[in-house]
Amino acid sequence: MKTLFPFCTILLLCFTSCQTSNSKATLNKSSEPSEIKFHKSHLPQRQNTPFSAAVETENLLFLSGQIGKDHTQGILVSGGIKAEAKQAIENIKAVLAQHNSSLDRVVKCTVILSDINDFKDFNSVYVQYFPNKPARTTFAAGGLAIGAKIEIDVIAAK
Repeated sequence: MKTLFPFCTILLLCFTSCQTSNSKATLNKSSEPSEIKFHKSHLPQRQNTPFSAAVETENLLFLSGQIGKDHTQGILVSGGIKAEAKQAIENIKAVLAQHNSSLDRVVKCTVILSDINDFKDFNSVYVQYFPNKPARTTFAAGGLAIGAKIEIDVIAAK
């Protein structure tokens, strides 16, 4: 009997701990699915694109990729990778501002370069805009829209 008592006590403590832990997890879960909002571009000339400029769910914004296109002129900026990187990030900054967020709230970046040899030059621009160092993935692809040298998409906290 004496050897059974410690075993039963430990078993009871484990069971109680598991029950408490499970009930806390249940209290934090919502049975309602989170709302998803699909946002068109804030630019009139981009209202009919076949994708959303941003998708919002919970407290996150998922932005579509941006290239170094000057949307006021409708053309890719000249000046190479550094100019395109700067314009792409400025485009991201504008979309985030439309949704009450900013570059310092970016938690994840995906960067696509048309030439991996542009990595160093791109990075010299990137670090000026993202001092918080969000998580990032960078890779090169065979070709980007309208001959762009870079495309960047981000996930940001609202």
